[in-house]
Amino acid sequence: MSDTIRTPVVDFDHNSAEHSADTVESYRNLRKQAPVAWSEAWGGYWVLSGYDAVFDAARDDDLFSSARHEEFGVTGQAITLPQKPLHIHYPIELDPPESQKYRSIMNKLITPKQVKLLMPMIDKYVDMFIDEMIETGNADFANLTGVPAIVTITWLGLPLQDWRKHASFHRNILSEPVGSDGYNRAVTEEMPYLVDVIKKTIAERMEEPTDDAVSFIVQQEIEGRPITADEAFAMLELLISGGVGTTASLTGQALVWLSENPEVREHLRENPEAMQTALEEFLRVFSPTQALSRTVMQDTEFHGVQLKRGDRALLAWSSANRDGADAGETPDVLDITRSPNRHLAFGVGSHRCAGSHLARPMAKSMLTKIISRMPDYKVDLENTERYEAQGVNTGYRHVPTTFTPGEKIYTDESLSDFEK
Repeated sequence: MSDTIRTPVVDFDHNSAEHSADTVESYRNLRKQAPVAWSEAWGGYWVLSGYDAVFDAARDDDLFSSARHEEFGVTGQAITLPQKPLHIHYPIELDPPESQKYRSIMNKLITPKQVKLLMPMIDKYVDMFIDEMIETGNADFANLTGVPAIVTITWLGLPLQDWRKHASFHRNILSEPVGSDGYNRAVTEEMPYLVDVIKKTIAERMEEPTDDAVSFIVQQEIEGRPITADEAFAMLELLISGGVGTTASLTGQALVWLSENPEVREHLRENPEAMQTALEEFLRVFSPTQALSRTVMQDTEFHGVQLKRGDRALLAWSSANRDGADAGETPDVLDITRSPNRHLAFGVGSHRCAGSHLARPMAKSMLTKIISRMPDYKVDLENTERYEAQGVNTGYRHVPTTFTPGEKIYTDESLSDFEK
């Protein structure tokens, strides 16, 4: 990085305790100072907090690269700041046109038609999760991480007995601070085990394909040649990491808010058709993926600041969602009837979330079924515990909840049956 002076400079760190204490206020103050500004934290990076700046950057892959660049010290996960020591993910850590070779495979794999076929399985797992707690009258809604975990693992065709391990790993990676015991355990113990399982499954499906998603991927071609095991692994890693944590984060935050606003919860229970529009507002307001990073590839002016090649940049989706035109004069009001709602919770541009077709109906099923089967649930707000660091992903580590006990739907089988 050159010695060029970068301005304006702001006192900001998206991974700090001060920012995590109130991310909305923190980004609001930042937007007031400058929609694009330089922070000295983490070796220095540009913070893009205004809607127009984030939108333009996300659509300019030539200027804002998602790939790893050893010459700039970007050797870990390129889309997080600081970089996480994770395996490379395809196609999100590639730039066009290279990324499109893998994105086209994902686009064929995750279509609305394919997701519709998965809905009976999704609904069953959601009900089974509720069954685990419905008779007790109390639960920790943070454990909802397990729903997208078991859905994703079943859909992909990975060994089902490991679904809780996947849920635990991704919950720890998302919620534990970098360097903490929980984070280090996830990286040094949980991740190697799961990596081995995924690679073994890829090898098995290359020898004997079935009708699952892993088999679909390993039978694809890249520019006329068979996809390699490493390429398939890079794609599966993204599908798992993208599918497990963010959906649970969204539903957890929505359920807390609905507990605070029981009249809205009752409205949605009596009018389930209203949930789809409400879900878009939950995505805008809660933005489970708060921000992702890029690397600047050219010396140029961008929205009034001078960028230098090799600079790092943070695209704050959550901040942009409270600055866009659809947010209007009430950006901090959660309005379940807001429409249109062109939020950036799934990103925009060539790397817009490929799994959004699956995330939406899964979150909708979780929210709809919980408020239907636990209509009087009450979150113990004083004892909720948020992620310690909210820079990349936001959510709750603990959401203690009470409700009137109910009856199970599935009496002859349970989630523990799948771990045998």
